[in-house]
Amino acid sequence: MERLLQFKSLVFLICFGVSNIIAAQEVMGTVSDHSGAMPGVSVIIKGTSVGTTTDFDGKYSLSVEPGEILVFSYVGYETKEVVVSGEVIDVVLEAGVALDAIVLLGNRAKPRTLLDSPVPIDNIGVDELTGGGQPTIESMLTFKVPSFNAQTQAIADATAHYDPADLRGLGPSRTLVLINGKRKNQSAQVYLNRTPGKGEVGVDLKSIPTAAIESVEILRDGASAQYGSDAIAGVINMVLKKDAQFSSFSVKSGLTTDGDGFNFATDFNTTLGFGEGGSINLTLGYYNQSHTNRAGVVDPDAEGATRDYEIEWLANNPKAGMTVGQPDLEKGDLFVNISHPVGKSSEFYSFNGYTLRTGKSFAYYRAPYWRQDVADAELLTPTEDFEGYQPTFEARIKDHINSMGLKMDLGNNWFGDASVTYGRNSVSYTVNNSVNRDYLADHGTSPTTFEPGGYSLSNIIGNLDFSSVFTEMISASFGMEYKIEYFEAIEGEPLSYYGEGSDSFAGIKPEEAGKWDRNNLGIYAGLDFDITDALLLGVAGRYEDFSDFGDNFSWKIFGRQKLGSNGVIRASYSTGFRAPTLHQRFLTNSQYIIVEGSSEPLLQGTLANNNPAVEALGVSNLFAETSKNIAAGITYKFKSNFYASLDFYQINVDDRILFSSQIGSDSDDTTINPVEQILIDNGVTAVQFFINAGDTKTTGLDFVLNYDNIELGTALLNVNLAANFNKTTIDAINTPDALAANGYDIFERIERGLITNSRPKSKVILGLDYEADKFGIGLYNTMFGEVTITSPLGKEFDQDLSSKVATDISVSYHFTDMLSLTGVINNIFDVYPDETLASTGTAQAASRFTYSSEVQQLGQLGTNFSVGLNYRF
Repeated sequence: MERLLQFKSLVFLICFGVSNIIAAQEVMGTVSDHSGAMPGVSVIIKGTSVGTTTDFDGKYSLSVEPGEILVFSYVGYETKEVVVSGEVIDVVLEAGVALDAIVLLGNRAKPRTLLDSPVPIDNIGVDELTGGGQPTIESMLTFKVPSFNAQTQAIADATAHYDPADLRGLGPSRTLVLINGKRKNQSAQVYLNRTPGKGEVGVDLKSIPTAAIESVEILRDGASAQYGSDAIAGVINMVLKKDAQFSSFSVKSGLTTDGDGFNFATDFNTTLGFGEGGSINLTLGYYNQSHTNRAGVVDPDAEGATRDYEIEWLANNPKAGMTVGQPDLEKGDLFVNISHPVGKSSEFYSFNGYTLRTGKSFAYYRAPYWRQDVADAELLTPTEDFEGYQPTFEARIKDHINSMGLKMDLGNNWFGDASVTYGRNSVSYTVNNSVNRDYLADHGTSPTTFEPGGYSLSNIIGNLDFSSVFTEMISASFGMEYKIEYFEAIEGEPLSYYGEGSDSFAGIKPEEAGKWDRNNLGIYAGLDFDITDALLLGVAGRYEDFSDFGDNFSWKIFGRQKLGSNGVIRASYSTGFRAPTLHQRFLTNSQYIIVEGSSEPLLQGTLANNNPAVEALGVSNLFAETSKNIAAGITYKFKSNFYASLDFYQINVDDRILFSSQIGSDSDDTTINPVEQILIDNGVTAVQFFINAGDTKTTGLDFVLNYDNIELGTALLNVNLAANFNKTTIDAINTPDALAANGYDIFERIERGLITNSRPKSKVILGLDYEADKFGIGLYNTMFGEVTITSPLGKEFDQDLSSKVATDISVSYHFTDMLSLTGVINNIFDVYPDETLASTGTAQAASRFTYSSEVQQLGQLGTNFSVGLNYRF
């Protein structure tokens, strides 16, 4: 509390100091291209972080000194520099490449273009993201950024509603996501199913509507020394629209060639005036999708059916009633981005987003010969009509983020930014078309709908940032961040956890429910030396102190050498860290089962690290993962519209937090080993837990080739080739002594495979965009590299799934400058992953699951069509 009071006092003093802002000459003007005024153009005083953006009419005003240089930049246009010599400066920008845009990500003190940056950064405009016809931001990034991966998880309970996403195959927890430079809260859900990212927590990207986004900046380098926990693989910054040249309305719909997966989306974005020179950008969005089903055909022999009625039922129900694919989903979005000048050189800002979505995924089908007790009770259908049942797993997810702050010119080349951000993600569950079989056995009846509880995660973050350009050679930034986090596990209704609980998902028990919190204070500083115009050297460091596990210090050194005026070579070395999440520290998800020889039910499931049984096994409380990141690369601009870049990286993560395999009885029934005795003493039959136990190494290569605005008569052609190649190995699994001495494998090979083999080891994207006067054509090919299904039966039963290419085509026609129609065919050649072999011994392979539910490439949708209408006014 003392820290928080000190922080609030400091914020007040800084804000109060705004009244001392030093006045300067007022310069104004209009920025345009050949088609008219350009809103949202960045206008910055060269060598500083002071600047503004053009408004709805392309106009700007800024306080500057005579002789200073204004830098005008916008994604897809050549940057222009103008020396201030009068009160009015009008600028016309020419088409260029993304390298010419100025970004602040990765450097708080001195804005630099992408070409000048000492680390690799992508700056992707919203038109590029939406051009491929993908429906959500995570799927857009998957088909645009080679090192980014996310796919819908088929029949994966709660995980099906979140789509774990990551950079460079390092898992969802190791990518930091920002909105307008402010940390986005993580989701309330831990991914516990056997999918990529198992045992981790990511940011709920579905809660950020694409219509609200101006561009996405992706820093592909370790950045914990600058931004704190989670930035081991890199940083994704969602830049919201501020001033839009037009109001826009769009509507889009589509479905797959199998006739399922129907989706409908509509959104609206506009900018409103606010006070004297302020603006409010408003986004409203709605999205609805229906489920798909790619279940396999069940072989009665493989199923083990021996009785006539079993064989007959499977013959009449070849898919065994299964629904395997994307879930039903419906969501609504509201985002507001507000800014208003304060004095002549400062700005108040606030952005606020709220998303509500519901979803329905499907559990395993309960065949009638598995559930005679339910048939006899006539809970779902009359006994003679009973055909089994498929429980549904339904989620209601709320996500909102609210941020407000003040950017300040403090005089003498000092600048400040004080802000407060609140974020929250919550999920509540409903299990339908289910029963509690224990309650049925004891009472002769059971509900068929259950409310098993849910989770919420929220945080409050205060930031205070300062920067200064002391001379043309030296610039610096420093600041502090104070964060309070809250995690809550919400108890389910009693019948959802009675006995073994509701069928498919047991409710959260009273002893598993609770509220937990922690706080941490971070202090950072960075210093850049522009030794010459060509040579830059820099250093950054960050210290963080967490109330629950201790502290960490991360640091980074970097350098950049220009190759003439068109190229750079760059390198960096950094250390990083990731704090364990509150979910991983306190989550308990268990059930009681009857064990022969025990007079009382025994506990099994996921137990928190402070559980006596887990502590007795020698598992310590979670602490921070640490990393070492080395990177080097080169970028060269051959022409104003043609450039290439190549970057190498190696990331070592020590003490990686793993979600263990099940620890229980060994195969020897004649004696009780010490581990079994520990479990018995604590009333536990089997347990899983989170533990700092893994050391991994990830090496990779990023390649980008962009050739934009190639003139073909009156038309333009844009060519983009991008690729990522990566490999992750596990160097060590550090097993507690008690478990190691008794031969326990705390992280079995099938779990290891989710880290090393579940994401493509390569991805290559070739995009061609042809833009004529009235129409445009886009052709996009994405090659997803090999993945491997890791068999629990041994290496000889593993299955390599070959590389696959998804081809998308987009055709748009502009009826007027304001109205356009776009048609898209995704995966035009109907490409699917290789079918899973039964010999792998994984999750109903070759029967209920035609394609693996455990590793991911291009998904399981097949070909799908969509058409959209866009109107600007």
